Amino acid sequence: MLHHSITRSTPALERFFELAERGTTPRREMMAGLATFLTMAYIVVVNPGMMAAAGIDHGAAFVATCLAAAIGSALMGLLANYPVALAPGMGLNAYFAFAVVGGMGISWQVALGAVFISGLIFFAVSVTGFREWLINAIPLSLKLGIAAGIGFFLGLIGLRGMGLVVDNPATLVGLGSFREPATLLSCLGFILIAGLVARGVTGGIVIGILATALLGIPFGLTTFNGVFAMPPSLAPTFLQMDLAGALGLGLVGIVFTFFLVDLLDNAGTLIATTHRAGLMNKDGSVPRLGRALMADSGGAMIGAALGTSTTVSYIESAAGVQAGGRTGLTALTVAALFLLTLFLAPLATSIPAFATAPALVLVACLMAQSLRDIAWDDTTEYLPAIVTALAMPFTFSIATGIGLGFIAYALVKVVAGRAGQVGGAVWVIAAASALKFWLQS
Repeated sequence: MLHHSITRSTPALERFFELAERGTTPRREMMAGLATFLTMAYIVVVNPGMMAAAGIDHGAAFVATCLAAAIGSALMGLLANYPVALAPGMGLNAYFAFAVVGGMGISWQVALGAVFISGLIFFAVSVTGFREWLINAIPLSLKLGIAAGIGFFLGLIGLRGMGLVVDNPATLVGLGSFREPATLLSCLGFILIAGLVARGVTGGIVIGILATALLGIPFGLTTFNGVFAMPPSLAPTFLQMDLAGALGLGLVGIVFTFFLVDLLDNAGTLIATTHRAGLMNKDGSVPRLGRALMADSGGAMIGAALGTSTTVSYIESAAGVQAGGRTGLTALTVAALFLLTLFLAPLATSIPAFATAPALVLVACLMAQSLRDIAWDDTTEYLPAIVTALAMPFTFSIATGIGLGFIAYALVKVVAGRAGQVGGAVWVIAAASALKFWLQS
C-alpha cells in the first residue's frame, strides 16, 4: 500500500518540479541536496560563533541558523523551483558581528533591525520588478565574469580549507605543508571526487566527501560527536530585533550596505548557479527571477526575526548543481536536512572542513568554464569581466568584485567612446557600488 501511494504521488511531484522536462529524477535531486548541504553545513558551526561574538546567545543562534536556512531554502524551492539553498551569509555575518556591533558599538538588537529593514527594502524592489529589471539588464559578459569570479572565490575558500593555501606575511598567500595529514587527505579526496564526476557517478561528490571524512578517523582528524541532541531555546533572539533603533538616521549607511551586499551577492549566486545548471535563457536573463528574489528577501527578513544576520543564496549550491540538481526539490532536500540538523547537531558537525573543501575546489574549476563564452575579441567586454573575476578572490568579497566590475565596465566603455552601450542598470549598480566603497573607506 505504501509503495502504491508513493508511485501514485510521483506524477504530481514530477509536474510541480518539472523533473522530466529538466532531465532529472527525485533520487538525483535528493542526492544533489545532500551534496549542497554537506558543503554548506559548516555554517551551523561558524555562524553561531560569529553571532556569539556580537553578544547573541550561542544556542539560540544555532537554532536561528538552522531554521533560517531551512525556511529560506524551502521558499526558494517552492517559489522559484531552483536548486539553490539559502543560509546566513558568510561575509555579511562578519560585517554584522565585527563591523556593526563590535566596531560601531551598536547593539545586536538594533543590528538585527537593520537586517530586517534591508530585507524589507529588498522585498519591495523585488515585488515592483525593479530588481528583476536590474539583474536581467546586466550585460552577458559581466554575468559570465561573475560566474567565473564566484568560482575563483569558492576555489580560494576550498584551497584554504584543504591547507594548500596559507597566510604568508611576505607574499600575502603561500603554499601549505604536504606533511599535514589533513592536506594529504584533502588532495586525495579531490582526486577521488574528480574521478567519480568524470566517470559520471551519480552522487560522486557526496561519496567523495564521506569517504574523505572516513579516512580521517584513523588520523584523529574526524571525530564522531554522537547523533542526537535536543535543540536549544530560540527565546533569547526570537523577535528581539529593534526596528525603532534601526530607523535612526545614523544607521542609513548600515542598512544600505546590508541591502547592496545582499543584492549583489544574491544576484551573483543566482547568475552563477542558473548558468551552471543550464537554466539561464539564451539572452542571459534568468527565468522566474522575481520569485527567486522574493524568496531571497523573505529569507533575509525571517532570519532577522529568528535572530541571525542576513540570509542569502549560497554559492555552495553549485555543488548540488554539479551533482545533478536542477529543480527546487534539491532546495527542499537541503531544507529538510537543516531541520534534521536541529536534532542531529553532533552528527552534522562530524564532517570536517578538510573533507568538504575538495568539493568546493572541483566546483570552482567547473564554474571557470563560463569564461569561454566571453566575447574575447572585444576589450570593453572581456576586460571588465576579468576584473570582476579577479577581484572577488583577491578582495575576498563577491560584492566588491561585482562592484569593481561594473565600475570598470561603465568607465572603459566611456573612454572607448561607446558610452551609449552602457545601460541604465549598469550605471545604477556602478554608482551604488562607488558610493558603498566611499562609505566604507
